[in-house]
Amino acid sequence: MLSDIRGYLQERGQAPLADIARHLDVTSEVARDMLERWIRKGKVHRMMATPACGSSCSQCDPSTTEIYVWGEGDAGAAFLQPECRLS
Repeated sequence: MLSDIRGYLQERGQAPLADIARHLDVTSEVARDMLERWIRKGKVHRMMATPACGSSCSQCDPSTTEIYVWGEGDAGAAFLQPECRLS
């Protein structure tokens, strides 16, 4: 499954936890645990996105705002703004 994550993220560059979990057909918690292995190796970076709606209502599913980026280096410098599905 680790190679599945690698291929999925290399192809897309970045993906929310929910999409990765759905692709692997596992829970978000299981996907997060597997992603932690890539993070420890320095191949994946976790970023928390801010909603595009600009609100801080906290109603977005956390697995849709937890973004994983494939690649070495400082991926944390970018700010991601996923589409708010509540507006």
